Amino acid sequence: MPFDVLDRYLRPLRHGRATSRYPAEAPDLSPASRGLPALDAAACDRSGSCAAVCPTGAIKLESDGWRLDAGSCLLCDACVAACPTGALGHTGEIELATRRRSDLVVLGEPPWAVEGGAAGKALAEARALADANALATAIDRRLGRSLHVRHLDAGSCNGCDWEMSALLNPYHDVTRFGVDFVASPRHADVLLVTGTMTRNLEEAAVRTYEAMPEPRLVVAVGACAIGGGVFAGSYAGRDGIGEVLPADVLIPGCPPRPEALIQGLLLLADRWVPRG
Repeated sequence: MPFDVLDRYLRPLRHGRATSRYPAEAPDLSPASRGLPALDAAACDRSGSCAAVCPTGAIKLESDGWRLDAGSCLLCDACVAACPTGALGHTGEIELATRRRSDLVVLGEPPWAVEGGAAGKALAEARALADANALATAIDRRLGRSLHVRHLDAGSCNGCDWEMSALLNPYHDVTRFGVDFVASPRHADVLLVTGTMTRNLEEAAVRTYEAMPEPRLVVAVGACAIGGGVFAGSYAGRDGIGEVLPADVLIPGCPPRPEALIQGLLLLADRWVPRG
């Protein structure tokens, strides 16, 4: 056997396990990765500098504190850079998927820092499922087979699409959980939608959804799909997919990391209604 062919087979043995241990372990984020911003209320001077530079209006100052819409947040760091007192900083929190749009709106302290917050409860619920076999177990319990996912680009920049593609690489390897991407909506259980839902794609989105067998679920992936992102208010599209399709799970980010997508699937699988 030629050496280059033999080396191809021996290389995995030399390098060991390449697949991420998420969700059994915390996501291994690079120093450049950003999570949702957090506020040190004691250091805030209420100048409004953060709200002024936010490209999506995700931050607003209220009478009883700040209001952050995690569904619109791009994790862009503009607010952190603009804060004159250093009251704002980025957390490493990327596991932000929720079932309700209202859970993504934070008033006052971040909900993951305040026990009992609505989004905090949703996050705690998701983490309670997060062991190495949780997704595969939940899917098998609900469906008795693999979870079939169809991706629909409804007017995205392809940022979220690239992160979804990364789910299939050897590191994230979402197929280890029993999740498969399919080409036809007639074979799909879940519709993962990226983009703002442009008006030219509304009919295609509805027809794709209607072609799916029951029960069918929809996941809004990214800030654009949740609320329009930087394109909110445009004449050319909707402010998110919720105006056209019913979103069962929302995964914030611009784009959300693969680990965040896996967490969203954890929430989705636990919610599944058995066939028949």
